Amino acid sequence: MKKLIALLLLLVSLASASDQQLFVQIEEIVADLGKITGLKPLKPVPHALIGKEEVKKFIAQRMKEELQPEELRAEELALKKFGFVPQDFDLRQVTVELLTEQAAAFYDFRAKKLYVLDSSTSEMQQAALVHELAHALADQHFHLEKYIAHANENDDGAMARLAVMEGQATWLMSEYLARRMGTSLKTSPSIVQLMSSQAGDAAGQFPVFDKAPFYIRQSLLFPYTKGMLFQHALYEKDDQAAFAEVFRRPPVSTQQILHPEKYFSGQKPTEPALAQVNSRGEFRVLTDGSIGEFDHSVLLEQYTGREEAEAVAPQWRGGRFELLEHKKDGHTVLAYSSEWTDAAAAKQFFDLYRRVLKGKWTRMEVTTAQPGVVSGHGDDGYFILRLEGATVSSLEGLKAPAEAKETLR
Repeated sequence: MKKLIALLLLLVSLASASDQQLFVQIEEIVADLGKITGLKPLKPVPHALIGKEEVKKFIAQRMKEELQPEELRAEELALKKFGFVPQDFDLRQVTVELLTEQAAAFYDFRAKKLYVLDSSTSEMQQAALVHELAHALADQHFHLEKYIAHANENDDGAMARLAVMEGQATWLMSEYLARRMGTSLKTSPSIVQLMSSQAGDAAGQFPVFDKAPFYIRQSLLFPYTKGMLFQHALYEKDDQAAFAEVFRRPPVSTQQILHPEKYFSGQKPTEPALAQVNSRGEFRVLTDGSIGEFDHSVLLEQYTGREEAEAVAPQWRGGRFELLEHKKDGHTVLAYSSEWTDAAAAKQFFDLYRRVLKGKWTRMEVTTAQPGVVSGHGDDGYFILRLEGATVSSLEGLKAPAEAKETLR
């Protein structure tokens, strides 16, 4: 479900930047970043000023190029089915408005060019410039377009790679500024926490962002905040080699970003089986993908509370979904499954997910409630929620109980 968000996050910086005078610093900044990372600049970085309206047109055009209307519709439906966004949410409109508001300096990895918003100056202009030049330097060595494209079939993996890109750029921005003050993130861990929290502190600065659904806001912040902490953990372990290693051996899940020790040990997500619908041939797959620890953490916090999310989400081991559409009448069915560390953790999540269902629907009627099985009717039709060992699965949006098979594939 992050294909759209991952695509557009490549274009934006949460800091602001402007002023033609900043461009004279580019060569010096890139050289300094090369010394920090060990990645030698290979060529000059082209750059230009850009207006706010041009940014909006740029984002809208890039969306049009990258996502067909049917793909955008599928992305939006999946977000609504899970309850991440309300039913009246317009993904295209909000995305364009949100990223236009956020974008102030960005590096276009296709054109290999840095753009800086032509607006009033601010105290954050140099920080934003450093951040975007970090992207440019990484692109010269690791081809960012290919790097993110390699995970397009895995939503959670794409978010993890995005966290590498934005987290490293945020870390380098912070380290660059720290060194100018005579210190370093490696010797001042308090600065790491401070800069990470500041990267996520946008409250009151961006009205569109403030009004966006919780999931959208967290998806925008995660690569910067958690990505920076992940990069710092790698730097503490591997020093300068960490900057290249993370591109050569990317993390495969948001869980590895949240828990770097799982990246170091190579722990990979599982792929739990999905519940099946009867007459599968009558349906077509609108979209499918992975749903990771980050997704589950946001989902649980949104509908059950932060304490529950922090206790249960880290016990995630794997998650998948399919969004199916009936070929004739158009009704959609969400097939979802997740695996947990053990049966006890799965039972915890099973109970919480029942609260998620109740929270995301205006109406929930339970007709069956047995150990391991809850079924009934919600806003979009019949649902069945199952607990089997360490796995929790559901089918949501069925027209009738007969559409659900009793076994898992």
